[in-house]
Amino acid sequence: MTEVEAACSMRCELGEGPAWFATEAELHFVDIAKGQLHLFKPATGKLTTASIGGKPSFVLPFAGGGRIVGSRHELLLVDASGYVQPLANIPQPSGNRTNDATVDAAGRLWFGTMDDGEEQPSGTIWCLAGGQLTRSSVSAVVTNGPAISPDGRTLYYADSQQGVVYRCAMDGVSLADPQPFLAIDDGFPDGLVADEQGNIWVALWDGWCVRLYSPAGRHLRTVELPCARPTKVALGGPARRTAYVTSARTGLDEAKLSRQPLAGSLFRFEVDVPGQIVRDVVL
Repeated sequence: MTEVEAACSMRCELGEGPAWFATEAELHFVDIAKGQLHLFKPATGKLTTASIGGKPSFVLPFAGGGRIVGSRHELLLVDASGYVQPLANIPQPSGNRTNDATVDAAGRLWFGTMDDGEEQPSGTIWCLAGGQLTRSSVSAVVTNGPAISPDGRTLYYADSQQGVVYRCAMDGVSLADPQPFLAIDDGFPDGLVADEQGNIWVALWDGWCVRLYSPAGRHLRTVELPCARPTKVALGGPARRTAYVTSARTGLDEAKLSRQPLAGSLFRFEVDVPGQIVRDVVL
């Protein structure tokens, strides 16, 4: 049985978007509901939190230094001192917000959007490349993931409400029509990440676990967690063989929380296949 531990015991309302910053040996993640950026240093166990307001949903390294953050209708640049400056506005419906994101080998930012009321299929996948935003043909109420295969030819994303993980062929900043990859009915597929062999880790909201699937969609592994709402896996550590999992407390009543006192914490466990290097976003 896989040994899971709380890397950092905390109470994130909606912990999300973990990313391993290899140069700094740090894990960065967010609490969407509290408008917070978190930075965790495994070597020391120190957690640093910055409140920036809004609804920060992902945080990724920027090639010019600092971090790229998606929040509501904006992409933001947060420098080393914590100064926040707008980078781009996202032309989307007023009820939408950013959600999850990843970076391809060329430094292009791929991120999802969603209807914050979780009713309208107004969410999609966007690409930021060369300072320009490109909207894909993807349509979903809540887009999650996304993750990119090691060869850079396939993007995976979850349509969480539908319970389906899709894959799209990639060509530059364009995505082909989505094709079903996985259908999940015992939890809602949330954040995704791909390892060096192209296997896909899926966090299952209300599923109490994360799962690993091969590029062919074969179930390889299930890791149970002490919380109902894991949100995403990041693969980090010195050899990128430590899985870090964010989680959420939002929507859980006191009776449910009493059975999962670590809900909202950051968890970790070891994996066999290393994760891919998290690239810097290049504008």
